[in-house]
Amino acid sequence: MNKSELIEHIAKQADISKAAAGRALEALIGGVKTTLKKNGSVSLVGFGTFSVTKRAARSGRNPRTGDTIKIKSAKVPKFRPGKALKDAVN
Repeated sequence: MNKSELIEHIAKQADISKAAAGRALEALIGGVKTTLKKNGSVSLVGFGTFSVTKRAARSGRNPRTGDTIKIKSAKVPKFRPGKALKDAVN
């Protein structure tokens, strides 16, 4: 399912226009991004939790030359699914 199909599904299920569903989806995505930028987490009970984790600096190898390179530390988004989502999939 891509973004436009998701917007169409939201519009149909909530009985709203596709434009309103698109704005609602963008608002949700924007809210999650803003919260994660501030190192917060977003918990949706039954669905899952979005959070930020830190990845430590490490050394790696350039696959082309085989040289060792240093990879900087980074903050990465993480999603941990909730029990209801896991149960729905299985």
